[in-house]
Amino acid sequence: METLLLYQFPNCPFCRKVRDWLDTHGIDYETVDVEHDRADALRQEIAERSGVTTVPVLKIGDGRWIGDSERIIAWLEAHKI
Repeated sequence: METLLLYQFPNCPFCRKVRDWLDTHGIDYETVDVEHDRADALRQEIAERSGVTTVPVLKIGDGRWIGDSERIIAWLEAHKI
């Protein structure tokens, strides 16, 4: 199984939606809490790699970055992760 890394805000309802989906399906993942400041270096890197400036963003072990909770869940369902 590929390593999954979820960039998030702890209290974000969209991030919670992705975490709940992963937990319900018994999928292992790690979380990284990010700053709310979009000028933060990590936030800028996430935006460049994923193409979105919001969270959640899921980094998949093969180098893919997916942003937006709906897109993340759709990808997970399609790939039966």
